[in-house]
Amino acid sequence: MQTTLKWMPGDTGPAFAGEELAQLAARVREPAYVVRYGENGALGVGLGGSVAPASDAETAKYPLAAMLPALYPEWLGGGAFAQAHGVRFAYIAGEMANGIATARMVIAMAKAGMLGFFGAAGLPPGRVQENLDVIQSELDPLGLPWGINLIHTPNEPAMEAQIVDLYLRRGVTRVSASAFMGLTPSIVRYACSGLALDASGAIRRRNRLFAKISRPEVAGPFMSPAPDKMLADLVRQGLLTAEEARLAAYVPLAEDITVEADSGGHTDNRPLTALFPAIMRLRDDLQQAYKYATPIRVGASGGLGTPAAVAAAFALGAAYVMTGSVNQSAVESGLSDEGRAMLATAGLADVVMAPAADMFEQGVKVQVLKRGTLFSARGFHLLDLYRSYNRIEDIPESVSLKLEKEVFQAPLDSIWADTARFFEKREPGQLERAARDPKHKMALIFRWYLGKASRWAIDGTQERKLDYQIWCGPAMGSFNAWAAGSFLEQPQNRTVVQIACNLLEGAAVVTRAQQLRSYGLPVPAQAFDYRPRPFQL
Repeated sequence: MQTTLKWMPGDTGPAFAGEELAQLAARVREPAYVVRYGENGALGVGLGGSVAPASDAETAKYPLAAMLPALYPEWLGGGAFAQAHGVRFAYIAGEMANGIATARMVIAMAKAGMLGFFGAAGLPPGRVQENLDVIQSELDPLGLPWGINLIHTPNEPAMEAQIVDLYLRRGVTRVSASAFMGLTPSIVRYACSGLALDASGAIRRRNRLFAKISRPEVAGPFMSPAPDKMLADLVRQGLLTAEEARLAAYVPLAEDITVEADSGGHTDNRPLTALFPAIMRLRDDLQQAYKYATPIRVGASGGLGTPAAVAAAFALGAAYVMTGSVNQSAVESGLSDEGRAMLATAGLADVVMAPAADMFEQGVKVQVLKRGTLFSARGFHLLDLYRSYNRIEDIPESVSLKLEKEVFQAPLDSIWADTARFFEKREPGQLERAARDPKHKMALIFRWYLGKASRWAIDGTQERKLDYQIWCGPAMGSFNAWAAGSFLEQPQNRTVVQIACNLLEGAAVVTRAQQLRSYGLPVPAQAFDYRPRPFQL
């Protein structure tokens, strides 16, 4: 015979509707009791009090319908990510390129119990080393986790290999790989270096690879063991040991897969709700096929600018969330004050696609801020010219003069001289190729503008404000709409930790509101509208 349970109020009674219900729903750190009341069995929620059996002789005033345990932001994601990486929250501040995700940002995230990735993409090795010095001197003595980016550079494979050499030499144990269209020897070398058996016979990884992907065909190789041929080649070159290659057959290349939906920078503009389940199904299939000892964790990124969006990502099954665009407006961002101010006024529709500097010749695009800048229009004009002509000299004189006046603001000869000086230091092989292929020379000249545009936004170059390239997804607009009227509306109050804490706290509140609604309570709309407030950790 089933025993009826009753809830007995403490200092306050239950709430059944309206503002009172919304207020109790927001107190996520307390267990919640769903109760019935009255002849019609109206559902309400109570906090505190106590639960006891209702005797056969009595009619319980508040029969208990359900109990919800306390819900903490730390518990979002299920705990596997936090345990694996030694963090408090399943939250990452992503690696906005050219150092926009600064060492300062990485350090702030680590000290708040979260994970930050330094934005190394686009920086020369010397600059990367300087920032590694800062991060490692601050965080390594404290034993706090952190990471750094590795971006795919198909036009500069030697640069990719050089950066991986640097990471291995410096003992970098967390790398987020982005913009990869397939596996390269360098990424395989990083992931498999240091594989070893512990005393119990289990495989232990020294290096943790995160793979940011937006297509199943790219995700599959990262969620599979490294290819045998690539491993054999690395062993033959002395870049992996035979034991490391042998153990690589039993683990996925990456144990953390970040599903990148409609985001700033490199993106396929896929909706998270369509992309994420497809990647999860692929993960489950590969887990069943390979029987990994440690299941692959799948996280979500792209479009995460509000608590509701973060809650939705966790509801989809995300083990962690990664934010990007919204962190560019934080005070720790490497973006200029002018750039951050522009982001703080962006709306949902104020983003647009533009040619990517690093993969210009392949026609790859990035998502950028549209409002207040001509970068996208000018970038596509250069891409059209590249596709229409085989060398810079074939472009009609009237068009070239207009380029020199409006886009480059300098003679094309001087732009080429500046470009040549850059690649003499970065990768001389690009100049050798340009000498053989005039179309490649034209591409390098056009990439000068695309590359400089992000630097102008970082440096706050006033005379080039119309050319600022600011990577930005629609999450920036949704964040601004949510932050309007709160302390986070002003850019000077947007620290990366305050942004993260409010998104996570709000996600917990939204999750609790949805739980109560799923039990049939008349949860009002305001219960889902968490407003930002200052946090102290």
